[in-house]
Amino acid sequence: MKVTTLPNKLKIVTQSLPGTESITCLVLAGAGSRYETRERNGLSHFLEHMFFKGGEKFKNTKEVSEAIDSIGGEFNAFTGKEYAGYFVKVAATHADIAFEVLSDMLVHAKFPAEEIEKERGVILEEYNMYLDTPMYQVGWNFERLLFGDQPMGWDQIGTRENISRFMRDDFVKYKNELYQPDNLVIAVAGKCEHAAVVAQVEKFFNFGEGKKASAWKPLEEFAPSMPVKIQDKKTEQGHLVLGVRGVAAEDPQHWTQRILAIILGGNMSSRMFLKVREEQGLCYYIRTSTDDYTDAGVVSTSAGVDLKRLPLAVAAIRAEYEKIVAEPVSDEELSRAKEFLKGKLTLRLEDSEEYAHLLGKQFLLYAQQDELAEIFAKIDAVSATDVQKLAAEIFVPGSLRLAAIGPFEGREEELAKLLR
Repeated sequence: MKVTTLPNKLKIVTQSLPGTESITCLVLAGAGSRYETRERNGLSHFLEHMFFKGGEKFKNTKEVSEAIDSIGGEFNAFTGKEYAGYFVKVAATHADIAFEVLSDMLVHAKFPAEEIEKERGVILEEYNMYLDTPMYQVGWNFERLLFGDQPMGWDQIGTRENISRFMRDDFVKYKNELYQPDNLVIAVAGKCEHAAVVAQVEKFFNFGEGKKASAWKPLEEFAPSMPVKIQDKKTEQGHLVLGVRGVAAEDPQHWTQRILAIILGGNMSSRMFLKVREEQGLCYYIRTSTDDYTDAGVVSTSAGVDLKRLPLAVAAIRAEYEKIVAEPVSDEELSRAKEFLKGKLTLRLEDSEEYAHLLGKQFLLYAQQDELAEIFAKIDAVSATDVQKLAAEIFVPGSLRLAAIGPFEGREEELAKLLR
């Protein structure tokens, strides 16, 4: 891993990956729903779409797409709560094109008014798709229940009202506020040499000397009046998320939290899968996962359950939370979880796109950046006592929150009793 910070504060980080012929160029920006006000919620995501509408050399979506498609490359973008990313992955022999296309999109974006109107319809249909997909929607509802009406509790896609009224000036202002060199990281992984990458960035990415003009507000404490949120909807399967606030990404217990989630419901040999699905037949899918932010974290279990046995499923998931607090995990179970996590990281990071994402996120958001060997050492250092201690800290009485979608109107109090 090599790092260069240019005079304008733009960070460039690279990782050469032996044995690959590909290269991924990823630009991460400090942007997303945490940077938004209620009136601007959804603007980061809409802007992400608009960057693909052309710049100076590649003047429209067709020209942008053809530049990458003609060399068999891949390109995409994403918007999270704390950052937005744009990447091009190509054969290393075509690295110049990756840098040129990305820089033209991000530095010279035009945001033509007619394209805004077209994309508005696309995003509204994306919004409708999520509304019609309970597995997605229940996650949004859970975030709102956990964090309340503040940026962390808002979904990145925004509201229908906001999507319908954003105009060109909104995109230009937001880009000028946040897409500045001190708020960007360019991460490159694959078949690359650091000096050559720095030269390419200096050649193509002329972001100027500006500085970011806004930052997110600290997360406010929030406790809902009711720990259950039900969205009544005619479905053939009930969808739920049951979880708690956890530790933040930079917390010393971060990797303990990841292992805790794996033991609970991270794979097909996890406790949730074997107990709730296989033994009791209460659900089809079930998984426990973490969401990791700079100043907050989440541990939650998602499941698709039998409509008639929702309370049984909630009780069964809670029982597993309580069991991991009451009883230390065995050495064998802990070892399996550690090796599972390290194995998944190893497989994932064979992909230059994933490695670039790991690097970019660390350098954009965190004070400390770890090499893969350092991450593995932290995973190996987690003990059974650490897991039980963290479980006891987060699964405390009154901390559980439950979001559910299905034909469950009026059952909030019944389900709330299961969480007390």
